[in-house]
Amino acid sequence: MTTLDSLQTRLGYRFVDPQRLVQALTHRSMGGIDNERLEFLGDGLLNALIGEALYLQNPRHDEGALSRLRSSLVREATLCALARRFDLGPHLRLGESERKSGGQRRDSILADAVEAILAAIYLDGGFDAARQSCHRWFADALATLPDPEALKDPKTRLQEWLQSRNRALPVYTVIDASGPPHRRTFVARCTLTDAPQQAEATAGSRRHAEQQAAERLLQHLTENVPHA
Repeated sequence: MTTLDSLQTRLGYRFVDPQRLVQALTHRSMGGIDNERLEFLGDGLLNALIGEALYLQNPRHDEGALSRLRSSLVREATLCALARRFDLGPHLRLGESERKSGGQRRDSILADAVEAILAAIYLDGGFDAARQSCHRWFADALATLPDPEALKDPKTRLQEWLQSRNRALPVYTVIDASGPPHRRTFVARCTLTDAPQQAEATAGSRRHAEQQAAERLLQHLTENVPHA
């Protein structure tokens, strides 16, 4: 059994034209024909196929809940986990410098390769083949979906909590930013305008610092709700 044969076994799909798989595994650092166009097509297919699966599986969820669920599945971390399950790293075709720098382990390269492989399956075997592969790859994740409410951005959850009680929205302030350009640290404060409560958090981006501050403030508010 060749290395491509063993990979196809792990993927659960046998290519009519194995060169499509070779292209899907070829990073742009190799020069010539690479997998970037396949990755573009695979990204669209993945969103459509996972969207279809979620739509059919969850008839009571609204558009917002379905979007959050899809975002929780169609993301780099999930695709990297798949790539490692398939042991894609050793099969990637990388240029010498990319290979020496550990490109076969880089999350972005692995995730892109999974999307490219899905596109290659679509071009090789059609839409049904791509659908079957996608559903098989994501079967465990689709069977153990989280609560869509828990996937909301902490700032959104805080806003909804306050609005449901007819309270004013919070104010976010960056009170400190330090460190070199490539490793900035931000301290954000989330403050209520109708009460003295506030919370602070530190993170590597303004967005994450504000989210964490909102999470902390919401936790404080929900833990201290007066009981009727």
